[in-house]
Amino acid sequence: MPSPRQITIRNPSAELSRRLREISQARGASLNSTVLRLLEEAVGTDARRERLRRYVTWSQSDQAEFDEALADQRRIEDDLWR
Repeated sequence: MPSPRQITIRNPSAELSRRLREISQARGASLNSTVLRLLEEAVGTDARRERLRRYVTWSQSDQAEFDEALADQRRIEDDLWR
């Protein structure tokens, strides 16, 4: 039985197999590393890291723009709470 970190993909089409091999060759990478990279891109495992990196590297102007965009949401309308 495969380990939880091993995935077997059965019966890829001839076209898919050919394209994956072409991409691997063009990148100078193994077929396995190419498939892993494409899967990571497809399911967004790096997207979260990129979003977090952006928040960590906000400039003061980015922060000001963000605060301005949220200003209306932060305003409390007292007459609605009476």
